[in-house]
Amino acid sequence: MASAPRPEGRPPIARHGVLSTRHPLLTILAIFGVVVAVLSVSGLGIGAFAVWNAAQSVSDNAVVLDEDEAIPPSLGAIEGGVNVLLVGTDSCEGANAALSGACQAGDTDGERNDVTMLVHISDEPRRVTVVSFPRDMVVPIPACAREDGEGEYSAMSAQMLNVSYMYGGLACTVKTVEELTGEDIQFAAAVRWTGVINMSDAIGGVDVCVAGDISDSHTGLTLAAGEHTLQGVEALQFLRIRHGIGDGSDLGRISNQQQFMSSMVRKLQSDDVLGNPGALFSLATTAISQVSQGQLVLSQSLANPTLMVQIAMAVRDVPYEDIVFVQYPTEYGAGASRVLPVTYAADELFAALRDNVPISLTGEASQGYGVEVTGEAVAPTATPSPTASGSPSASPSVTAPATEERVELPSSIAGQTAAQVTCTVPEQ
Repeated sequence: MASAPRPEGRPPIARHGVLSTRHPLLTILAIFGVVVAVLSVSGLGIGAFAVWNAAQSVSDNAVVLDEDEAIPPSLGAIEGGVNVLLVGTDSCEGANAALSGACQAGDTDGERNDVTMLVHISDEPRRVTVVSFPRDMVVPIPACAREDGEGEYSAMSAQMLNVSYMYGGLACTVKTVEELTGEDIQFAAAVRWTGVINMSDAIGGVDVCVAGDISDSHTGLTLAAGEHTLQGVEALQFLRIRHGIGDGSDLGRISNQQQFMSSMVRKLQSDDVLGNPGALFSLATTAISQVSQGQLVLSQSLANPTLMVQIAMAVRDVPYEDIVFVQYPTEYGAGASRVLPVTYAADELFAALRDNVPISLTGEASQGYGVEVTGEAVAPTATPSPTASGSPSASPSVTAPATEERVELPSSIAGQTAAQVTCTVPEQ
């Protein structure tokens, strides 16, 4: 694809920086936690009301994705499942600047979506698939309205995906991914660096594994081989690192982020978080504060408290094997400095999601050799429901669902499930 000429008045395309990846999944799970926390601590009276009232006020700064499309009244009104786009941006505003050498050197132009992930939550039976899109993938950027409402940026035939946020904000990135995948996106959120740090602190850290010693001067992260619980700045460094792991590419970094996400999901489903009202309350208030501080932007649809409740309830009990993290399939273009979408393989993935069939991974855990599978996670045991007399009930007389045949994805699609324990591989 040939690049379209840059329209007059556009900012120049940002250069490829080494310190620019952020991670938004912490934030979207925190948004789920906002509502779950309110429900869990409703007995706290004034405190619970304050959180609920603040959650409602989030909509004041929400972004409209499509003015012509009404916000669905419930998840059940959305046929074929729900899509949530999560974006991490490389803002140099405020405290974010101190976290990036590129910001301090003035080596950035505009604000880019250096992490872009599509979370698909299926119809019943519920399954969750998280698709990560490489920031350097060359795609068409559609015409997007300017955020100030004054006209629009014209379409471009071939640009890196991570410039879409610079040309129209969150709504433009949503529109770009919709055109690439053919999927409708109902909800979206964008987060900046300090939001990641604060949310990881609220969760209480995430366990990660490193197969060998790693040391990266670009992010400042140094970890010895073994297991670590990361939070705060160290968690952000781990999510940003690409030099020193795998093949040093953004593809290896994606799989490193997927290890972190998989471990985080297991923690969120455990009693440590979802079963702990105090932890949920902390998660809720921290998420709300990120909105007020400008570190988190939500679509108008996602700022709806009722829908947040429904999303939280829809995903909290999904089995590990049906929470799948994949990378959008790519191949290297000329010069191997950029990647191009492999649409035929992606079409098979999205067809399976639309049909709501369980999927099976046949490819490697990482297209960039960033992680290796080391074991299998054990799902938490459900607590027996008490009977009217207060004693645990006998095994419920529920008919087990019929086993569905899994669809095997093409081997060009790399990824892992939450049931797989992976470990970061140092650069060889």
